[in-house]
Amino acid sequence: MSAINPKSAKPAGRPGRTVAILAIALVAFSALAILQSATSFKLGLDLRGGTSVTLQPRATAGGKITSSAIDQAVSIIRQRVNSLGVAESEVSAQGTGINRQIVISVPGATGRHIVDLVGQTAELRFRQVLVTGAAAATSASTDTKTASALPAGVTPALNAQYAALDCSNVKNRQGGGGDNPNAALVTCNRDGTAKYILAPAEVLGSDVSKATAAIDQQGGSGWYVLLNFTGNGTSKFGAMTTRVTKLASPQNQAAIVLDGLVISAPRINEAIVSGSAQITGNFTQTAATDLSNVLKYGALPLAFDRGEVQQISPTLGADQLRAGLLAGAIGLILVILYSLLYYKGLGLVSVGSLAVAGAITVLSFLLLGKWIGFTLTLAGIAGAIVSIGITADSFIVYFERLRDEVREGRSLRTAVETGWARARRTILVADFVSLIASILLYFFAVGSVRGFAFTLGLTTVVDLVVVFFFTKPLVSVLSRVNFYANGSRWSGFSQKSLGVAPSKIADSFNGKEA
Repeated sequence: MSAINPKSAKPAGRPGRTVAILAIALVAFSALAILQSATSFKLGLDLRGGTSVTLQPRATAGGKITSSAIDQAVSIIRQRVNSLGVAESEVSAQGTGINRQIVISVPGATGRHIVDLVGQTAELRFRQVLVTGAAAATSASTDTKTASALPAGVTPALNAQYAALDCSNVKNRQGGGGDNPNAALVTCNRDGTAKYILAPAEVLGSDVSKATAAIDQQGGSGWYVLLNFTGNGTSKFGAMTTRVTKLASPQNQAAIVLDGLVISAPRINEAIVSGSAQITGNFTQTAATDLSNVLKYGALPLAFDRGEVQQISPTLGADQLRAGLLAGAIGLILVILYSLLYYKGLGLVSVGSLAVAGAITVLSFLLLGKWIGFTLTLAGIAGAIVSIGITADSFIVYFERLRDEVREGRSLRTAVETGWARARRTILVADFVSLIASILLYFFAVGSVRGFAFTLGLTTVVDLVVVFFFTKPLVSVLSRVNFYANGSRWSGFSQKSLGVAPSKIADSFNGKEA
């Protein structure tokens, strides 16, 4: 009786070429890793140590500490850290109720810089400039004007405060002692070279919808931060710029104030009603990017006093790493031994599949660490170890389907195709279930669980690449080798290995199909 093969069981095209292309791709990615100096893993907080800082919430002017405000601050700080590409950082609130503290733990030596950046309150204000002048303190007799000569909105008290302000003293640069948006502000610019009396704020940080760092390619003015306003913010900013264009200097300047200090105070030559504006100020790329990231996620609802700063030792993590790697090595060896003992010659395909999957995974870790700051942690290593089982599952499903086809009397070359047609659906479904689980974990979990989820998802994709572009094509190539096609004792297709009658297996390898 002649067999009716499934329509999907088409002869393999050029499996040898597929394996060769994959080998070339591996060499190319290895060369890319070397060229980009991606030759070492970025290790997480638990493996290389880092910095842990405690922030104590403090109510700002007109506000108060609430549990919801602390939760919002944790969320904003976590977004800021993630936007900086600092993987596997930890941001959490410890304690109960309104007495909670926020703990930020960042891997590596840059922890202090990151904490300085993400802990800013980022209170952005746009204020009209009323008075500006030299940064040094002056005597009241030489700087204080008569009441009739003061600009509108400037009281003698504010003018006296302005005269006494010395911007060379970093601690006293914000002369008003706060940044109440509803009151005038006496303050300095960031580098302490000028001081100002500013009108009450007319546009706030909450009126900004987007902040982006950019470079002036044509004008050569360097890096700046581009702001886009909300609908309400566009109206308010348009009204302010329309009014000040009609005034004399310095009242025709609009000060951009961040955390009480002036970032820049450009002169407004025409009304800006387009809904966007630029913050300039001789920024470097890092400074512009940092500022845009701070502004992008809004102002923190609280201010913070820095508490305890600790350096985290990687000693415990190193011990756990050794234990994890030992467990992974033992598991890998057991899988290899099982494959060789049970599948014999066919087990070489599983060993090769694991080796290729491992090479792709390592290259992915190295390149992603260079490109997006991917950080390897104990949880991530656990995800990589789990992937050994995922890869083993895939080739076992295929091998068992292949052996079933041979038991039914098909020749090995035919069984390779029919078995693949029936096994690949199961492999795809199983891997997509793992992929969906990892995606859900990544987006709904925090901390180290996200590292596990990312690694699990990545290695699941690697498994699909390996089984489609290495395992299946290699089996197709081996099916043409007499050692396998003739059912040799150590091939994994002998009558003893398959558990079939000698006559049936002989017919199969002689090309007679049931």
